[in-house]
Amino acid sequence: MASGGYRQPSSPAPASGPGSLSKRTDGGPADSKQPIRVPTGGAYGDATQLQQTEQGAPMGASAGGDAAPLGLLAGLQVPAGPAFSAASQRPDVPVTDGAASGLGAGPEALGIPSQQDQDMQALSAYLPVLEAKANQPGASAALRNAIRSIKGYQGI
Repeated sequence: MASGGYRQPSSPAPASGPGSLSKRTDGGPADSKQPIRVPTGGAYGDATQLQQTEQGAPMGASAGGDAAPLGLLAGLQVPAGPAFSAASQRPDVPVTDGAASGLGAGPEALGIPSQQDQDMQALSAYLPVLEAKANQPGASAALRNAIRSIKGYQGI
């Protein structure tokens, strides 16, 4: 059973000094790699597989360091394109082409259906049932008008 009291820190310095005497207390970049941490609670054998995977690709000393991400990006090539300050390759097309406001064609030019179109398409699956209800005796005029407007929107 653990007892209370002072415990000697395992880091190089127990506490940092003030100002110019300050030193890192977390071990800093001198650590060779991060410890392997495997989550628990998975299926039988998962922990062993995860541990072997982590041992095959150890992480750097600091998770926030700059060396690891730059090393991963070293082999990537950025595709060449026109310079930002270059003249437009489509001078007759406004910048807002495809946007919901401004000059040029709207979102319909992109071929993406609007939310209203999607809703009406879903509603059209129920149209035969709704028509049958509207044709029953005692159906309200509001229901009949709603069915007519749906059919009108669909072009039926």
